[in-house]
Amino acid sequence: MDDEIYSGTVRLDPSAMLGKPAPVEEIGHYLVLISAGQTSRRIQIGETAITIGRGQDQALVISDTSVSRHHARISIVDGEVVAEDLGSTNGTFVNGVRLKVPRKLVHGAAIKVGNHVLRYERRSKDDIRRKEALDRELADASAYVLSLLPEPISDGPIQTEWQFVPSTQLGGDAFGYFWLDQQTFVLFMIDVSGHGVGAAMHSVAVVDVLRQRALPDVNWRNPGQVLASLNNRFQMDRYHGMLFTMWYAVYDVSSRTLSYSAAGHHPAYLLTPGQGAVTPLGVKAMMVGATPDLTYPVESAAIQEGSVLYLFSDGAFEVTSAAGAQGTLNDFVPLIGASREPGAESDRLLRTVRQGARPGPLEDDCSILVATFA
Repeated sequence: MDDEIYSGTVRLDPSAMLGKPAPVEEIGHYLVLISAGQTSRRIQIGETAITIGRGQDQALVISDTSVSRHHARISIVDGEVVAEDLGSTNGTFVNGVRLKVPRKLVHGAAIKVGNHVLRYERRSKDDIRRKEALDRELADASAYVLSLLPEPISDGPIQTEWQFVPSTQLGGDAFGYFWLDQQTFVLFMIDVSGHGVGAAMHSVAVVDVLRQRALPDVNWRNPGQVLASLNNRFQMDRYHGMLFTMWYAVYDVSSRTLSYSAAGHHPAYLLTPGQGAVTPLGVKAMMVGATPDLTYPVESAAIQEGSVLYLFSDGAFEVTSAAGAQGTLNDFVPLIGASREPGAESDRLLRTVRQGARPGPLEDDCSILVATFA
């Protein structure tokens, strides 16, 4: 009997069963420029080295005074990607270590040039094509999420400013504010567990409920009622195990009283003119979605003219430094109000967060909302 194999009435050729060899994937080397925690540009490293600097003759021009005119070079040497500093003033760093001699890069290495971070990737070209298509779709979704965030307010009884930096292209943080009537102002912050598409879509759903006032039989001037209703509506067993923390407040312009409550969220902080220290405005209660029929206590604070409220997510302080130390709320609070920059407080705080963090994208979504009471 020969080597033919039969199955039923179909003859199977053993050589065909082995299948054809899988095509060899074409591998490429890429340099990715990271901006605000997101991929802003991807450059393929080819036979010609990529020179980086402030000079217009460089392959990658970075217009930043912290970057030298001829700062660094990335090239392929004997099949390996090598990073080299070109005698820059502020140095080139790979994974936090300053380059003194050329260094081979491994996939995922972070290269810091001035205040900018680049990442080296070794990937198949098919993967890159698929990822770029996905990035385009995520960019559209990210633009939609950002469109839900309110415009800053520059005049009136309350002025607001904010910064929002997702750790990935989509984040689980959300915040907002709106007028219930001419005398009543609402502001809130949400932090959904996790990040990415699922967390972002969950935060969008919550914000949409708030924007549409879609909670039946709720007194929107009572923060405790709002949180209790949201808790019953967004139970984790109906939303793939997702939970979120929240801080919600209502400001009465005529009485200058801020009523607030919180669900698992750390305090907001109030800076009152003439006081040296900020006042925490917090309430201890369980986060939204863990268990139904919870009660959320409400507290209040008198607001003096010129007072400033700082509301932020834990991504503002849970950052890892270049030395590997994990930041805490107690590290962040002393920064509030220090060297205050009216009209640019949120930007100042975000710069401070970035300066204290290790190179690369932030580990968690970071939201900072600052409200000034006239």
